Amino acid sequence: MERGMKRREFLGAAAGAAAGMILPETVMSVGIGERNIRLGYVGVGKRGTQLVECMFRHKGIVVPAVCDMDAKAADRASGLVEKAGGKRPETYTKGPKDYVRMFERDDLDAIVVAVPMPIQGPISGAAMRAGKHVLSEVAPAITLEQCWDLVRAVEESGKTYMLAENVCYFRDMMMLQNMLAQGVFGRLTYAECGYIHDMRHLGFNADGSPTAVAMMFITMIGNLYPTHAIGPVAQFMGIGRTDRFVSLTAATSVSEAVQHYAARRFGKDHPSAKIKPRCGDMTNAFIKTGKGLLIELRFDMASTRPHPNPVQCLLQGTKAAYQADGRRIYIEGRSKGYDWESLDVYQKEYEHPLWRQFAEQAKGTGYDGADYFMTRAFVETLRTGAASPINVYDAALWASIIPLSAASIQAGGKPQAFPDFAAGATAKKPS
Repeated sequence: MERGMKRREFLGAAAGAAAGMILPETVMSVGIGERNIRLGYVGVGKRGTQLVECMFRHKGIVVPAVCDMDAKAADRASGLVEKAGGKRPETYTKGPKDYVRMFERDDLDAIVVAVPMPIQGPISGAAMRAGKHVLSEVAPAITLEQCWDLVRAVEESGKTYMLAENVCYFRDMMMLQNMLAQGVFGRLTYAECGYIHDMRHLGFNADGSPTAVAMMFITMIGNLYPTHAIGPVAQFMGIGRTDRFVSLTAATSVSEAVQHYAARRFGKDHPSAKIKPRCGDMTNAFIKTGKGLLIELRFDMASTRPHPNPVQCLLQGTKAAYQADGRRIYIEGRSKGYDWESLDVYQKEYEHPLWRQFAEQAKGTGYDGADYFMTRAFVETLRTGAASPINVYDAALWASIIPLSAASIQAGGKPQAFPDFAAGATAKKPS
């Protein structure tokens, strides 16, 4: 631990940043303490590789094993471990379920899961049932049953689960959390958030055949990638702590953008130019909370649009308002005149303490340093045994937006009730 901040102080601050409040000091499980943390990886593609590299920014990390269907990817990750000064890990590359064999090892404390969304939840659950803690990439599940099974896996195993939602650790997001905690916004009443990111170029192979990204749009409907946008807003509003999601209503537009892109790139007679995605270009959802707060959540990965910041955020409080576009803020009684100011005006005063202290250490890690703070929170949670800052109930709730938005659209916009995941899987099983 760096000088100037004790481990418990860091963890408390990290939990406060991630959850919107300082979590209790109650120890949830026995921590690993000062010994090495032994990590295994399932999925070492682009994102998994970033997480391998970032973890070695923290002391006491060893990686005995990595698993990936792509032997070249596993070998590349093993080389990164060696480059960081570690022993070359054993690789597991014998098919899509070779992770089961890896989980039988007794020299792994935790598993980092960074695989395609449909299998992220099942693999995370299998790891915890095998006695390993888990850090899982987003989205952690795509069906309500997968959400519930993730909750069951934690409750049955007693293992720590953390969702790797790094947007919660973005510098601006943590600064806004600090401002909220200090009362700058007064009481939040409304938020807009969304993932607006033109990803059509990732939807097709060189021959024009659809990739997994395009197949999501072809086969699924609803908000297919909600956690980047909803995660920080849920924490700003104290969801799962002092408030809860009650219901969701969703609608989707026509689908034109994917076909237009395919026709322009591969020709109007190409089969991909004639596909009919179920998912519209833009999907909007409205979420109501138990305290009457309203959230508009948007999703669009198909439309042509520059995206300097794909994660949209607008906050409205009784005393202040914020817009991520342009990083603009207005604070009643402080802003000059009745006009927007740059968030930078308040950077010195409201910079989050963790970013103020560890910004240099975070440099060079993914997403402008956010990955450093996210992985550090996981490491410190394992060391102390304290509560996960983004726990399984958060993960299940945020991921449930995928199937709930689909259900609402298919029912003509009928509101869908959020399951009470926090009551526990044994209290209410899925129907």
